[in-house]
Amino acid sequence: MGVRHSFLPALALGCAAPDLAVAAEQHACLSADEQRAVISARKAVPLGRAMRVAKARIAGDVLNARLCRQDRGLVYMLTVLARDGKVRQARVDASDGHWLGGS
Repeated sequence: MGVRHSFLPALALGCAAPDLAVAAEQHACLSADEQRAVISARKAVPLGRAMRVAKARIAGDVLNARLCRQDRGLVYMLTVLARDGKVRQARVDASDGHWLGGS
């Protein structure tokens, strides 16, 4: 019975961990005001440029875009609905507009 009691908190913690990771990632993303300030200070390329880069690599429609701080600096995180119907993630370096990768 002792094993069962120690297992339940671990299970609960395991279920909460993905939510914590999402919250941490969202916390690293800039607000609309912060985005405007960074773009106007020319520390990031405009969103339209990042969207063109993503659409050139993943044909489809951009559903969501966020400008986030990561270890490498500012990165656009874009969610794209590809023409094949799959939802894909794209990352574009916000400082220079270069493709970083996608899934």
